[in-house]
Amino acid sequence: MPRAIWNGTIIAESDQTVVVEGNHYFPVESVEKDFLRDSAHRTQCHWKGEASYYHLEVEGEVNRDAAWFYPSPFKEASQIAGRIAFWRGVEVVD
Repeated sequence: MPRAIWNGTIIAESDQTVVVEGNHYFPVESVEKDFLRDSAHRTQCHWKGEASYYHLEVEGEVNRDAAWFYPSPFKEASQIAGRIAFWRGVEVVD
């Protein structure tokens, strides 16, 4: 089962991830929300739409903008609606 791990802690775990461009998008309900902190950072993808970000905070350490999601993905990316992906040192393992 895919798990997202950072700072020795499981951030998300689900056998229902969707892989897009090599990234596992975890269902939002599978993510430990206690580790998420709002970020004002936004980016734009030409086919997925506008991405919003979260910082991760675990054991007092912060990983800035390490999680992202598409609040209103374009139709072509509808399979990632309601899902969160990770990067910046977050390890995703099966």
